[in-house]
Amino acid sequence: MAGPTPKKPADKKPVPPKGRWNWRSPLGGPSFFGNLVTTIVVFLLLMSVYSLVAGLSQPSSEVPISTVATDVAAGKISAITVSGDSLAIVYSDGTKKTSQKDPAAGLPETLVAYGVTPAELSKVAITVQGQSGLVFWLIQLSPIILPLLFIAFLFWFLTRQVRGAGMQAFSFGQSKARVIDPSDMTQRVTFADVAGAKEAKEELFEIVDFLKNPKKFLDIGARIPKGIILMGAPGTGKTLLARAVAGEAGVPFFSISGSEFVEMFVGVGASRVRDLFQLAKKAAPAIIFVDEIDAVGRVRGTGVGGGNDEREQTLNQILVEMDGFEPTEKVVVMAATNRPDVLDPALLRPGRFDRRVTIDLPDRKDREEILSIHARKKPFGPDVNLAVIAERTPGFSGAELYSLMNEAAILAARESRREITQYDLIRSIEKVMLGPERKSHLLTKKEKGLTAYHEAGHALVSSVLPDADPVHKISIISRGRAAGYTLKLPFEDKKMQSRKQFLDDIAATLGGFVAEEMLFDDVTTGPSNDLVVITALARDMVSRYGMSEKLGPIAFGDRELGREPYSEVVAAQIDAEVSKIIEEQKGRAKEVIAGNRKALDAIAAALVERETLERDDFEKILIAHGITPKHREEEAAVAVVAATASPQP
Repeated sequence: MAGPTPKKPADKKPVPPKGRWNWRSPLGGPSFFGNLVTTIVVFLLLMSVYSLVAGLSQPSSEVPISTVATDVAAGKISAITVSGDSLAIVYSDGTKKTSQKDPAAGLPETLVAYGVTPAELSKVAITVQGQSGLVFWLIQLSPIILPLLFIAFLFWFLTRQVRGAGMQAFSFGQSKARVIDPSDMTQRVTFADVAGAKEAKEELFEIVDFLKNPKKFLDIGARIPKGIILMGAPGTGKTLLARAVAGEAGVPFFSISGSEFVEMFVGVGASRVRDLFQLAKKAAPAIIFVDEIDAVGRVRGTGVGGGNDEREQTLNQILVEMDGFEPTEKVVVMAATNRPDVLDPALLRPGRFDRRVTIDLPDRKDREEILSIHARKKPFGPDVNLAVIAERTPGFSGAELYSLMNEAAILAARESRREITQYDLIRSIEKVMLGPERKSHLLTKKEKGLTAYHEAGHALVSSVLPDADPVHKISIISRGRAAGYTLKLPFEDKKMQSRKQFLDDIAATLGGFVAEEMLFDDVTTGPSNDLVVITALARDMVSRYGMSEKLGPIAFGDRELGREPYSEVVAAQIDAEVSKIIEEQKGRAKEVIAGNRKALDAIAAALVERETLERDDFEKILIAHGITPKHREEEAAVAVVAATASPQP
């Protein structure tokens, strides 16, 4: 499964670099001292600017009252405006000056006291402007009020973030669900954006129909499932399917992770559950989606705190809320998990999560459809064949296919090309499976030869044994943690595997180990991962699949600390059977390599020379040494027809 809208990465808080002051407070906001320093710096900057402007201003034109009296007597002044104790003086030539009079006396008395006669004073136009009481008192009290206002602003600025962080304590019990509004077309996802999972989509179409038209279900007495749990491997598109249901129905989508319910404080998770369901009921019809519900829905009774454990209280509240639904309420709860085996039985009983939708890994046709969805906005070259890419990616999930397409686009952009080619897609498959090429990891001549024989051993045994997967590519270029790799892929997707296929896979995986041992009379650390894989596979054959002739069709549980599902005697028998299977397949691998030594040498020599062999080049070497390559049925039929066709006249 796949979709066009990958998840948006969560915001990350900046981490202060080492060796510097951390100005972040423990409450999450700026610290008190950080705000104090910022305020002081701003204040000093403003004072500096004011001083600079004041210093650059024109000198004052204020004159003493005695000079005003002399100029009035000389007839130089034409008008005087009195505003309180301030005088605005206009001279006959248009010059304007200011002065101050005696507060205890009026202007005429003051001028007469300085020797101005009434006749001289009558030539001057004197205007008196009244001053309001509010302005007067503001001027008088400004030296007191302004500092107080500055201190109050400083206190508010310094404590604003601390108050905000403190108030977060009251929001612990509120739901942290993310809501996708149905009218937001940028985030809307429908079933057209989801490829594959046909059966799952058919099951969910009923939910869409109920949310759109619940009356027809209620009229006939039907009750739509209250809870739908989506089960499947990681990356198969469980969250995307839930969003598609909401998008098709056109209802609000409340999304939350199971881990977001659980907090350090007891009762917070249960409070968040109640708040979430209340929000959904107010917005009904709506969908509540709980991702990774196994984080909170595990089997009860195993916690340290017993029934008082915070996680168990949260689960109890979920059970109560789902039971409290009435038939007419149009709220559907959906959940996703890849661990359905650990969920509490009460969560899965009818009336709660009573519908289970399993989402499998996509098959070849589904993978091609998923690749087509991810290819919508990407420019492709004429050689691109998505069917071939789908054939080469068995077992890939929708998320891995998205990563594959994205890596191909990155490879093309890195090489400054405007189109994505088939070669980019092929390389991106290997990058997703194994990791990037380690071009700086240079092997010595001896190591290169040993790696070539190791991979040639894998490829040769896999090509000779009838039930092993065919080889598509061999390389001795380091990728990820592998010094080389042999790409074996089945022609068709396998829904089940037989005992013969398991045995041939073990023999082919041991081909590298056997080649090293036979040709160099020594073994290296190279096959270490191969040994881990075959040991686990052989143990599963014996203890899970009942493929042991001695122990028979019995499935044994896994041995864990404090839990022993079988006795020590049975454990010893299982270990003996595992060793027997591995030794027998090692012998088969030796027979194949010893009987086709020339083919092994030719494959290894070609790898040393070219470092990579594609399927066509590898099959030419096999044919040259009398080994018939494996082909799918239609390819084999075409080859037979071509060989038996008579030449046309």
